[in-house]
Amino acid sequence: MTVEALTEKAKVVCNDKGVRFTTIREKVFRLLAGTQSGVGAYDLLEQLKQTEPNAKPATIYRALDFLAEMGFIHKIESTNAFMLCHHFEHTHPVQLLICEKCGHVEELNSHAIAHELNNQATDLGFKVVTQTIEARGICAKCQ
Repeated sequence: MTVEALTEKAKVVCNDKGVRFTTIREKVFRLLAGTQSGVGAYDLLEQLKQTEPNAKPATIYRALDFLAEMGFIHKIESTNAFMLCHHFEHTHPVQLLICEKCGHVEELNSHAIAHELNNQATDLGFKVVTQTIEARGICAKCQ
């Protein structure tokens, strides 16, 4: 899906939920939509400063918090980076395949993996609230 199509879909979701998709939020969304790997907050800030010279770290973090709350992005915990979710219209389990060489991140949505994790957690008396699994390796292009 193109950046334009993703952006329009995000606007519809925001409108349906009665929240504002501000100019800054949209710009950060578009920056993330333009990459296939995770991007750190300060890298996003530097990119945003090209069009918003007064942007500060708080500007980025507020935008990222909003985008995460809306389900538009995923946080890659191991690298403290963010990536766009291309199917944010519904809640889903997240598994990320991260290439060690080029940084490409591929998102999986395996309900079977999530189900097994939840079953084993329940057996241990644990309730999973959110789930993101990260697997590192080498992508097809880099092999």
